[in-house]
Amino acid sequence: MFYSPNKKHCLLVCTNMEAFEISITANSENIHFEVLDYMHHDGEQCKFEIFRSGQFIASLEPDNHKHLHICKNAGVLPEELLNQIADQLERYNI
Repeated sequence: MFYSPNKKHCLLVCTNMEAFEISITANSENIHFEVLDYMHHDGEQCKFEIFRSGQFIASLEPDNHKHLHICKNAGVLPEELLNQIADQLERYNI
């Protein structure tokens, strides 16, 4: 079960979101992330929230062409890695 340390977010997986894991490779290391997908995205919040070991990393938002861009960045990871996460999510056709 995924959670967000930020009180504005659900502490448990809510019915309007899906939680799953993804991995990217950086510097020959596999890095795992938890993703919350707000399936009924209404534009008031970012569609995807990314966590690593429960720590908020960033949020991603699709543009009109379904390409993901950084919506909120906690400054924990370099932007290059956040773009890799976005690319990985786009490959899943989410």
